[in-house]
Amino acid sequence: MAKRDFYEVLGCQKGADEGALKSAYRKLAMQFHPDRNPGNEEAEHKFKEINEAYDTLKDPQKRAAYDRFGHAAFENGGGPRGGPGFGPEFASSMSDIFEDIFGDFMGGGGRRGGGGGGGAARMRGSDLRYNLEISLEESFDGRTVEIDVPTLSTCETCDGSGAKPGTGTHTCRQCNGHGKVRAAQGFFTIERTCPVCQGRGVMMDQPCTDCGGQGRRQQNRKLSVDVPQGIEDGTRIRLANEGEAGLRGGPPGDLYIFVSIKPHELFQRDGADLYARVPISMTTAALGGEFEVPTLDQSRAKVKVPTGTQPGQRVRLKGKGMPVLRSKDVGDLYVQLDIETPQNLSKRQRELLEEFARLETDETSPNSGGFFDKLKKMFEA
Repeated sequence: MAKRDFYEVLGCQKGADEGALKSAYRKLAMQFHPDRNPGNEEAEHKFKEINEAYDTLKDPQKRAAYDRFGHAAFENGGGPRGGPGFGPEFASSMSDIFEDIFGDFMGGGGRRGGGGGGGAARMRGSDLRYNLEISLEESFDGRTVEIDVPTLSTCETCDGSGAKPGTGTHTCRQCNGHGKVRAAQGFFTIERTCPVCQGRGVMMDQPCTDCGGQGRRQQNRKLSVDVPQGIEDGTRIRLANEGEAGLRGGPPGDLYIFVSIKPHELFQRDGADLYARVPISMTTAALGGEFEVPTLDQSRAKVKVPTGTQPGQRVRLKGKGMPVLRSKDVGDLYVQLDIETPQNLSKRQRELLEEFARLETDETSPNSGGFFDKLKKMFEA
């Protein structure tokens, strides 16, 4: 007796959602449950039919298979090769369903990219990282740096093919040239890359003796890297196709150069601006004056110290900072003035300072004088 359509059994349309299927199942299961129909063989048969239909349609994978192939999807165990009625066309269709449902999960997507032999084995080479340390002066000027990168490069003997020159190839006997093998799991057919030919679909008669059939060899490569003016610490430079060579002629990866800048003995950097701390004498701070500081453009800049300079006060030198990356703009240099208290005074110097202290007024030291006046009033309160 032919099985009824599962949607017909549940009384639902083919496009019914999960909620509609569940509601219909519960209603019919209660109606035809054996406990409610003792000794009724017809009710028992319908109850089993309802459960079989719902068990299939509630599962998205089973439902997809049923919608496409009907009851044939679950007959004879669902195997692609193990039972009658399941030829290559059905196996291929079941594989399509699996890939449609799971996409790239478990390595899917190779069917779209590998194509009948060879594509899967031409794997892209790995990306490489190189740490490059430069000085602040080199960042200021920009320069071309020669680097030595250990990497896997294309084998020159076999030109990346992996085969010994003058030899040929033959079809892989494991996958018959498809690059993939299939295995049955339940009613699904899962495709995997052929473990023998690694997805190429062909086997080399003789592998290259220099690279062992990999198509690439370990060697050091010398590269020139253009470091632009104004590059900052932590900047990443990408050199396309300069990474590892791909496996058996596959495309190469990229090389990423991470730039770090050595600490400078005078300058600290913040973006395009530079900062320098310069100690000055107490007399220079009080009377004013000037001095010179070196700059990264190998010149000197004059710093004018205003009369009455206070500790930590900054002087801005416009345009004496770092160049802005890929721009004509230039940052500024900020010189912080640190006032040094005199030490190891001679007798005469001490006498002069003591005399100055006797002559000192709130006008000459307004901040300290005002502060101690406030303290005095607090103690008197």
